[in-house]
Amino acid sequence: MPMSATNAPPAAPDSGTESVPFRQFLLKIHSRCNLACTYCYMYEAADQSWRQRPRSMAPATVRRAARLMAEHAAEHGLSEVHVVLHGGEPLLVGPEHLERLLGTVADALDGIAAPRFTLQTNGIRLAEDPRLLPVLDAHGVRIGVSLDGTPAGHDRHRRRADGRGSHAATTRALELLTDPAHRHLFAGLLCVIDPTTDPLETYDALLRFAPPRLDLLLPHGTWQAPPPGLAARTSPPSMPPAPGATPGATPYADWLRPVFDRWYGAPSRETGIRLFEEIMVLLLGGTARSEVVGLTPIDLVVVETDGAIEQADSLKVSYPGAPETGLHVLRDTFADAAAHPAFRARQRGLNGLGPVCRSCSRSRVCGGGLYAHRYSPGATPVFSAPSVYCDDLAVLVDHIGTRLRRDVAALTAPRRKASR
Repeated sequence: MPMSATNAPPAAPDSGTESVPFRQFLLKIHSRCNLACTYCYMYEAADQSWRQRPRSMAPATVRRAARLMAEHAAEHGLSEVHVVLHGGEPLLVGPEHLERLLGTVADALDGIAAPRFTLQTNGIRLAEDPRLLPVLDAHGVRIGVSLDGTPAGHDRHRRRADGRGSHAATTRALELLTDPAHRHLFAGLLCVIDPTTDPLETYDALLRFAPPRLDLLLPHGTWQAPPPGLAARTSPPSMPPAPGATPGATPYADWLRPVFDRWYGAPSRETGIRLFEEIMVLLLGGTARSEVVGLTPIDLVVVETDGAIEQADSLKVSYPGAPETGLHVLRDTFADAAAHPAFRARQRGLNGLGPVCRSCSRSRVCGGGLYAHRYSPGATPVFSAPSVYCDDLAVLVDHIGTRLRRDVAALTAPRRKASR
């Protein structure tokens, strides 16, 4: 899940008659990686389509995708589009290919929509090849780096193919990126939660680099393949957890709550944490800007290295072929993708949730959780179950809601007394 989605404006709710235009275009510019992370949804999960795809996106595919982006932006009057460079490890394309790719997209969008480039990387190539940062800087590419906290916590999962850890290499890259000469390119850190680690120790390790924003991500899992710590969670609940009730095991909420309390109670802003900010905005009646929580219609589309137009790649965790649409940039358009039933299904808001989620008082906040995490082979349709993290989300939403209600009540109490 790209960090750049934080910066994209929320799409308008689907009317039921018109599809929502895409504002985020995720380009899989390289399909291989220089790490072998234990939790990787692309290489370790159900969908293994990367094995049949080219290593990098060919120039002709880039040109066609860029042209289609420009046509889509012009058709819908978009003043800017968010272009996310992703992989695998996108920096494996090298500086020359990267320069051509960025120039091709910028030229295609010139005079139509401003491209807002972001890139999600493990950072290692930034330190290994000094030619990369100048290319990224020249095109204003904002860079998100994956870091899982302390050296021990990071190296437990984010390892090279030979088993060596990658924390030291990622740290070298972050020291370059956070240097005053390049800090304007630093978008923030992405950390996948390991509930066996110390949450505040992990948080402090991330704060060492003064990130403008953190993404704290739940590891991808489904009811068929539950995430670590939830191995017993193999069948969706028939009813949502009742507010105040004692739920099942909630290792991820238990990890997140102390981080929220530390972050929320800090005397000054330490960083932005997207998950917490989105939940707070939704509890206060606002609109979320990501697919992690809330009911905002999805406005992100993926182009694979071979030109296939697909849904969010997090769906690879569910079953082989889950993100596929049958569309391709050489014969189809993004208008075709926007009208595709798979995308339309994710633009229906509350009506797109299953019966358990629709009956839950938290549904407009958690939004049923990430779409991929709802996969259950026994559900009809298969993504209509609540999130495999249902109990964790319920505890976290209730915890944040309690803190907000208390503080809102404290702020409004003097006004109520004055009006008497």
